[in-house]
Amino acid sequence: MHGFTGEHGPGRRPGGWRRGAPFDPSRSALPWRSSVAIAVIQMVGTGFAAHDQPARVDLGAGSAVLLLAGPALLLMRHRRPGTVVVGTAVVTAVYLAAGYPYGPVFLSVVVACVAAIAAGRRIAAWSAIGLLWGSHLLIGHWLYRWLPPGDDGPVGWGQELAVTAWATAIVAASELVRVRREQWARERAEREAAARRRADEERLRIARELHDVLAHSISVINVQAGVGLALLDQDPEQARTALTTIKAASKEALGEVRQVLDTLRTSGSGAPDAAPRSPAPGLDRLTELTGQAADAGLAVRVEVEGVRRALPPGADLAAFRIVQEALTNIVRHSGSRNAHVLLRYAPGELELRVDDDGPATGDGATGGGNGLVGMRERAAALGGTVEAGPRPDGGFRVRARIPFKGGMETP
Repeated sequence: MHGFTGEHGPGRRPGGWRRGAPFDPSRSALPWRSSVAIAVIQMVGTGFAAHDQPARVDLGAGSAVLLLAGPALLLMRHRRPGTVVVGTAVVTAVYLAAGYPYGPVFLSVVVACVAAIAAGRRIAAWSAIGLLWGSHLLIGHWLYRWLPPGDDGPVGWGQELAVTAWATAIVAASELVRVRREQWARERAEREAAARRRADEERLRIARELHDVLAHSISVINVQAGVGLALLDQDPEQARTALTTIKAASKEALGEVRQVLDTLRTSGSGAPDAAPRSPAPGLDRLTELTGQAADAGLAVRVEVEGVRRALPPGADLAAFRIVQEALTNIVRHSGSRNAHVLLRYAPGELELRVDDDGPATGDGATGGGNGLVGMRERAAALGGTVEAGPRPDGGFRVRARIPFKGGMETP
């Protein structure tokens, strides 16, 4: 019984037990190659180990069956890990009880234990290791009297401590494999969730851009088309002006839609660092925006308080789109023909305020629908807020707060 922890014991081949691929429970195909390799190691290794254990029972057909039974069970370790780990422990216990030489017969139990714990069958794995340890204890200190070889004696308690340490190390190594596998699975799930979240945010951003561009431009086109139709016979020159405004608004809308689509194509082509072909709009185009509103019959007065600053691109775009959407809502939903835009610059923050005199007309109130949702989402993405509602005097107000970092003073 002294060969268990000796030169040819199971501690001889730790490298073969730690291969990651044979223990991967996610595989659906039978692990033929690793099982055959384990069978060869057990057969050949046990043959070499038997030379140093002349007192043990000679190897023969019975030992070959038991040495091959463990690797045969390992073929099903990914599909039935709990059954396989218990089966290999039973086969190994029978091998020990038959008095055959110690050697790499324990390799099947090690592989089955790692596969079972990695697959979440921890109780089955612990029970199998406990069964094998208890069997060795009974055989070495009690049943050896009635089991071959006939002249065998009891096992020393020092060797039993080594066996206990070996069993504990196997369970600990198996638990480490399980923890690492769960960590990899969790990290993979987090990466996939982050990728889905980025894709959702990108779709939402593009939807906001398209809504803001199209809602504003189509509102201007709708108003000017109505003017052109009304004055086509009475004032052809004014109708021509309306048509010119329609042409300019539609051209600008097409250009901005093309820019949004180019950004979408760039983000989907694997070239995240590619720059857009034209800069995103910002408050430097506020004069152009108020001019378009004037073409739609809305007189806009712009007032600036504080020291005007060049905003970061994200804050600049959000501020422009919020003003654009607010003016678009006035054109579409308010009976007022006057609007007041206030830009109040403070350290690290821009306050926007867009007022009209009302009253609300049409099917929706000023600032309702998806436009207000888009404003709030833009501001919230930068840590800001948007408030919209009726004023006490009967008008309507949109107030936005957009924080920013840095920014240089502009003349």
